[in-house]
Amino acid sequence: MYQTQKAHLAARARIIKAMGHPSRLFIIEELGRGERCVFDLTAMIGADVSTVSKHLTVLKQAGIVLDDKRGNQVFYRLRVPCILNFFGCVESVMEAQRKEHLALAERVAR
Repeated sequence: MYQTQKAHLAARARIIKAMGHPSRLFIIEELGRGERCVFDLTAMIGADVSTVSKHLTVLKQAGIVLDDKRGNQVFYRLRVPCILNFFGCVESVMEAQRKEHLALAERVAR
């Protein structure tokens, strides 16, 4: 069964790996608020244009963002905004971990 699912799972892993950097997570969240140009994102992240462009290329190659060249600027938007739902799930995992950590600390303190 695993062998038949392997290609599909590898495709999922590529998308998740593309999100595996704090700046790229920030970009995704920011694009969830609306379309942004590279220069806007560069100012928000505090990195140079080349670094932000590389992050955007990774996200584009993973199919997470789309670009639209207008004159000298390139604007980006989310291909499928539902990617933001994944973040809610991640937050739930983090909250569960926090609660478990607090419960363990409380048991140890007794």
